Amino acid sequence: MSTRTLDRPVKQSTPRQRKRRIFWTGAAFASPWIIGFLAFTVYPFFGSLYYSFTSYDLFSAPKWIGLANYRAILSDPSFYKALSNTFYMAFIAMPIGLVASLLVALLLNLKVRGITFYRTLYYVPAVIPIVASAILWTWLLNPDYGLVNIVLRSVGLNDPAWLLDPNYTKPSLIMMGLWGSGAGALIFLAALQGIPQQYYEAASIDGAAWYRRIWHITLPGLSPILLFQFLMGLIGAMQIFTESFILGGGANSGTMGGPDQSLFFYAIYLYQNAFIYLKMGYASALAWILFVIVVLLTLVVLKTSARWVYYGGD
Repeated sequence: MSTRTLDRPVKQSTPRQRKRRIFWTGAAFASPWIIGFLAFTVYPFFGSLYYSFTSYDLFSAPKWIGLANYRAILSDPSFYKALSNTFYMAFIAMPIGLVASLLVALLLNLKVRGITFYRTLYYVPAVIPIVASAILWTWLLNPDYGLVNIVLRSVGLNDPAWLLDPNYTKPSLIMMGLWGSGAGALIFLAALQGIPQQYYEAASIDGAAWYRRIWHITLPGLSPILLFQFLMGLIGAMQIFTESFILGGGANSGTMGGPDQSLFFYAIYLYQNAFIYLKMGYASALAWILFVIVVLLTLVVLKTSARWVYYGGD
């Protein structure tokens, strides 16, 4: 080997080349997620928008029909039935569950003996899969041999036919939701422990009663978490499906939605049109209407949150 070859200087890459190499290396490692995001999120998102303007049944090519699906939805009585049931869960059942989670968190924040055991006990139902929970509650609420009615009869109270009576199906869902409120309580508990104790000490010195301390210290301190929990609960309630699907009769189109369609929620209505009637274009239009409703409700809540949400510097 010649001396000239040994003395040849090594070519140094420029900063721009190094940045480009780092970028493409990172993109190669992230490519599985990027491909999955494009294939399973971006494409279905915009694809459903296109299908909502078509007549599509999965087995033939989509046929463009313009706004016909949206006009048909607005004249369909089932749409308003599903929407009213869903609004019930969003504006009545969800706030009840939110308040229950907050009350449980206040109890679990007390410094009493064995509090770790109680915290675990309240949280365990939240980790049970929703399908298993629904099947369990189907047995608990059985009008003949369910544990709930056995207890009610033992104390001389009326034992309703929970899941067979349209007047009690939604209260049944509310009870099921309260049983699994430990997840929300855990988030509230973490937020409660982040409120400075000096505020409570100063209020106690000033003679403030316990309810005044909750109203003027606890709730303002929890207001950002309340906003988060309310928004997540609202979005979740607008998409409630699994509980109704199991408790309301499963995939049997004749019984889906429970007695008198009292469990006929918006997601059930969408599922029915998409996978039972194979009206994919109609179901896509339903999905976009739901999307618009959720966005509008979220914007309204965020717009009004400036009046009641307090952050660290406020």
